[in-house]
Amino acid sequence: MSNQLEKIKELIDRRTAARLGGGEKAIAKQHEKGKYTARERIAMLLDEGSFEEMDMFVEHRCTNFGMEKKHYPGDGVVTGCGTIDGRLVYIFAQDFTVSAGSLSETMSLKICKIMDQAMKMGAPCIGINDSGGARIQEGINALAGYAEIFQRNILASGVIPQISGIFGPCAGGAVYSPALTDFTLMMEGTSYMFLTGPKVVKTVTGEDVSQENLGGASVHSTKSGVTHFTAKTEEEGLALIRKLLSYIPQNNLEEAPYTDCTDPIDRLEDSLNDIIPDNPNKPYDMYEVIGAIVDNGEFLEIQKDYSKNIIIGFARFNGQSVGIVANQPKYLAGVLDSNASRKGARFVRFCDAFNIPIVSLVDVPGFLPGTGQEYNGVILHGAKLLYAYGEATVPKVTITLRKSYGGSHIVMSCKQLRGDMNYAWPTAEIAVMGGAGAVEVLYAREAKEQENPAQFLAEKEAEYTKLFANPYNAAKYGYIDDVIEPRNTRFRIIRALQQLQTKKLTNPAKKHGNIPL
Repeated sequence: MSNQLEKIKELIDRRTAARLGGGEKAIAKQHEKGKYTARERIAMLLDEGSFEEMDMFVEHRCTNFGMEKKHYPGDGVVTGCGTIDGRLVYIFAQDFTVSAGSLSETMSLKICKIMDQAMKMGAPCIGINDSGGARIQEGINALAGYAEIFQRNILASGVIPQISGIFGPCAGGAVYSPALTDFTLMMEGTSYMFLTGPKVVKTVTGEDVSQENLGGASVHSTKSGVTHFTAKTEEEGLALIRKLLSYIPQNNLEEAPYTDCTDPIDRLEDSLNDIIPDNPNKPYDMYEVIGAIVDNGEFLEIQKDYSKNIIIGFARFNGQSVGIVANQPKYLAGVLDSNASRKGARFVRFCDAFNIPIVSLVDVPGFLPGTGQEYNGVILHGAKLLYAYGEATVPKVTITLRKSYGGSHIVMSCKQLRGDMNYAWPTAEIAVMGGAGAVEVLYAREAKEQENPAQFLAEKEAEYTKLFANPYNAAKYGYIDDVIEPRNTRFRIIRALQQLQTKKLTNPAKKHGNIPL
């Protein structure tokens, strides 16, 4: 065999060894847990044959605690680029078969290189986390490696989309990278996220808690709001990441991808003409409204099990990607509270950063009262939603379906927060407060002087409702641009979005605002 052929054979052998990660035994162990390997996940996520791996032969440089005897090519993370639906993405996937996917200095260098490339090329960056945390043998070098990654997450924020998939353990300092990215997906049953594990919790606070109850997908999708999506299988999770990317542009200088629309833009949805119950205190399901007006009824909901009184997610109108923010009257009457405000505000800011128009569907009776909310800082959280809408310069279309009272009217993309097109259904009630509360303030003294105070207040309430609980008072001042027939909602939204395609609006020059965090 010639010298050149021998060298080529050596390359092929080295590649084969590198692709085995921690070896056949470790791979079998990963499969036994119902988990795929880093390379298998990448193959499932990217278009077939599109993956270009980088740094396959990188090895760690640690000589402490016997680490000089353990060397694996690639050092616990697979990095590179490929395409999803033909669009360039950068990816890193931690390899649990090598030193439990623990982060070393060289692993962080590999990840940082990919993140830097993604920024240079203006392409999304996807991280698949499956790691035992910092490699303890490397001490401060591992911590410095995490900090280098976090700094890049921060600088990339709002420039390129960043998506984190949690496909195994993610604990300690490692959780901060996903927390800094735009969207996080967790696997049900096999992934967890927490800053301090069950053993430390037990030592410090005396609490006995399992990994799942401390930081499993169920906890973070319902109680904390840390994760945006959960999936039962890895296949489902990776397909969800592909779907999510279809709504999002490559970077902050591009528009979201258009798709061909087969759904007629002037499709009338007669069911909407009688969806609002006659009794203003009766709920209806906002999902039915969303499903009726968007292209082909397709809606990708985000954080669906967290703070259900507000609905957020992506849909399309005539093939154009939009973000939808909608109150849900079926849950807590659609009231705004601390968590709903945070959930809505972060989504509005994402859409604004990436040029995605925002459609707001409003039916909100107010903010949730009580000490629980006030002590939790509902003023600050509500101000986040207010700030996010007011700061956003993307096209904003607002439809008020029913209630829009007081402060909650303002924070839901009202005209004065630079809403571009504000429409209302004939059933809209736009006022400072509901009739019952208003007459108690306005007629409290008079009521005491009446023979039948209850009847007097009921009459005054009916009078107030007739005068103010309608969209025409707001329309009279131009705060509502038009009162529309519910069945025409889809057509009117599409026409508004077409008109707003050339919108130009910039905020005053500044380093950055000081959002009420």
